[in-house]
Amino acid sequence: MSILLFEDQYASLLYPVTTGRPVFSITCGSYRLIDLVISTGEPLRWIVRPHLRDVVREDFAQHHAPHSQAREPILLLNAAVVPSIAAKETIVRLLRDGRPGIVSCGKRFAAAVLPKGHALPSEQSSADELAAFTDGLNLDPLDAELPLLEYPHDIVRHHLAIFRENLDTRLKDDRYRQTADGVFVAPDARIGQHVVLDTSDGPIVIDQQARIGPYVYISGPAYIGPRARVLEHAAIKECSALGHTTKIGGEIEATIIEPYTNKQHHGFLGHSYLGSWINLGAGTCNSDLKNTYGPVNMIYDGSKVKTEMQFVGCFIGDYAKTAINTGIFTGKTIGVCSMVYGFVTTNVPSFVNYARSFGQVTETPVGVMISTQARMFARRDVQQRDCDKQLLFDMYELTRHERQWPGEPLSL
Repeated sequence: MSILLFEDQYASLLYPVTTGRPVFSITCGSYRLIDLVISTGEPLRWIVRPHLRDVVREDFAQHHAPHSQAREPILLLNAAVVPSIAAKETIVRLLRDGRPGIVSCGKRFAAAVLPKGHALPSEQSSADELAAFTDGLNLDPLDAELPLLEYPHDIVRHHLAIFRENLDTRLKDDRYRQTADGVFVAPDARIGQHVVLDTSDGPIVIDQQARIGPYVYISGPAYIGPRARVLEHAAIKECSALGHTTKIGGEIEATIIEPYTNKQHHGFLGHSYLGSWINLGAGTCNSDLKNTYGPVNMIYDGSKVKTEMQFVGCFIGDYAKTAINTGIFTGKTIGVCSMVYGFVTTNVPSFVNYARSFGQVTETPVGVMISTQARMFARRDVQQRDCDKQLLFDMYELTRHERQWPGEPLSL
């Protein structure tokens, strides 16, 4: 059996997280869904939004199986499935049993096992075409649960719920050696002097070539990804997950940081999600708790959404930057490729210079971001591909509505 991952019509609800990445590439609980799917060993294909096709094809070329129309049963899997170990076990069971049927999550389509000979959607299908295809499936419901990500705050909510179990699964990998009670370290990781590793509430996993500076405090459960650097005097608190090649200082708590992002100076970051290639200036802090201690409401695309969560931080899209001493209010989103200064009291559109507290909000030209991308990539020995530059152009056009009312610039 093979697996066909697809983004449904709700992928845009996860903006700005999914503006520049497929939904299956969101890290939650230290895993991405595509990591868990690849680990099953089954042939894999995907259907993603048009502006992501070239980048995904390049990034995951070694995992893309040739198209085979109905030669075997297919597991059609929503890219928004929460990447938990429980979800992987469900996926493996569906693959093993091979019984045709549908798995739903509320009103959304989560997965289906399609029998041999069943028609398949094209890998060029639009979201509407996919919705029509899944709505038209005449299959019995399957006894299975596959929770889905819907809004950005769900990433943090599910992360907190699944992180410990996901880490326990990592600990079964013989790459790690246990250096102290609850501390698991890859052989080539380096830990400086006078480091405090508190595992009273969960394990700490330090992956390959990670470097922990002196006088660092880490409380578990925590995951430090490959080649991540935790700088001196940093405090990495429970339920934090650092992606590969990140550079982190200051204080973070219950936060997901995707690869190649830097927060190397003092400042607090809590209950938040940061995409890739972000840089937070010295003194940047966010609030993750209202003064009333009440549940946080988020504003997504102009609509209020109740999170029913007391602690909610910020959600920052790829390539965004903050200046020194930036303060981000509770439950705010910052769009891709934006430059942020002063106090962030509203959601920030993509591709803007946001200095609202100084009375200035202007557009960031896409050409500036392409040049910036080239400089950032060169610092990390990453080649800037044509598809990377094209993605910036596509994201700029995709988010144009964020910066304009009909015929007028957006007034913040």
